[in-house]
Amino acid sequence: MSTHGGLHLPDAPTVGARLRSLVAVFDPVLVLAVLGLATCSLVAVGQGTADDVAGDPTYFLKRQLIYFLVGGALALTIWRLDYSRLREIRHLIYGALIVSILAITAFGSVARGSRRAIDLPFFSFQASELGKILLVVSLSAFMTDRARRLQEGRTTARIMMFALIPAGLVMLQPDLGSALVYIVIGLATLFVAGTSLRHFAAIGAIGVLVVTLTLVVFPAAGVNALHSYQKDRLTAFLHPSDTASKEGYQQNQSRIAIGAGEKTGRGDRATQTKLNFLPEHHTDFVFAVVGERWGFMGAATVLSLYALLIWRGLRILTFAKNLYGSLVAGGIVAMLLFQVFVNAGMNVGIMPITGIPLPLMSYGGSSIISTMIAVGLLQSIYAQGRVAAASKGRVLTF
Repeated sequence: MSTHGGLHLPDAPTVGARLRSLVAVFDPVLVLAVLGLATCSLVAVGQGTADDVAGDPTYFLKRQLIYFLVGGALALTIWRLDYSRLREIRHLIYGALIVSILAITAFGSVARGSRRAIDLPFFSFQASELGKILLVVSLSAFMTDRARRLQEGRTTARIMMFALIPAGLVMLQPDLGSALVYIVIGLATLFVAGTSLRHFAAIGAIGVLVVTLTLVVFPAAGVNALHSYQKDRLTAFLHPSDTASKEGYQQNQSRIAIGAGEKTGRGDRATQTKLNFLPEHHTDFVFAVVGERWGFMGAATVLSLYALLIWRGLRILTFAKNLYGSLVAGGIVAMLLFQVFVNAGMNVGIMPITGIPLPLMSYGGSSIISTMIAVGLLQSIYAQGRVAAASKGRVLTF
């Protein structure tokens, strides 16, 4: 205690006390998982692209590191904010999502027949990646507003409409992978909110009808709802060896790379990567790089870190101080889980190639920064949950 003018004032908190108070509302396990994946990403990208740019073996590594640093700074900033404030600007956030996708569609650069990004001085900005987070935040707010009408079909229809609008817009770029992620986010929001299973059955029936029309009925009538390469990719994974030199080439090379890694990997003898037999080995097929260079042990380590990340996300969902926090956490977990499953699946040949990146592993500024923002939101939900519990005299278990 210090004395000032006859008044007894409490001493200012020491640096150690401030650090302890911060750690108390900081999920260390989540941080461990993220740092582990970031380290794996830097090692895999650095090793896998060392021969890709003549005269600059660390070209991709340096940029990936900067993306993580920028994303980390944003995550730390968001962690200190009250995520509930985002609910107040839900319409603005959803509007920003739609406008950003439309801007990319109108003014983005064309690469390999798709218009998905705007080229900036240091990286290509993909609105569809940031849009995943914006959709989680805004959709969760819309769902919270209708919390008392969860079992109404109108509520389910409205939430899915809010998800399908941006999904349809990114399909025009075309970006099938992000469109699927948006739909999954919508379904996850409904599930966490407690929507009736009958509504999911209806959505499933509609989904089957749409797939049947898109892949069977429309093509038979001469109408192609998908680009030919998209349809080929969706079906080639069933028989990759039959199209080993065409649509199945990437998946075939990925399976060869992972199989060659065996238990402990080939290290510097990873010829599929070094000799560029494996396309997109720093983005869509970075998991195959891990499998070839470090084998089953390396792939298992990466998947274990993802399991840790997903577990903590689900745990944080239960820590949330309100429904909005639970919905945001649930949407983020579903987004991450779906992307990991699809990306790893297409690397080993059990899922079609859709261009979905592996979160926190694939090279790319938009994906890394957006995922780190999601991590910051999870930390904010965790922190606010612990503070709310402490104010009520409750102690949350680890």
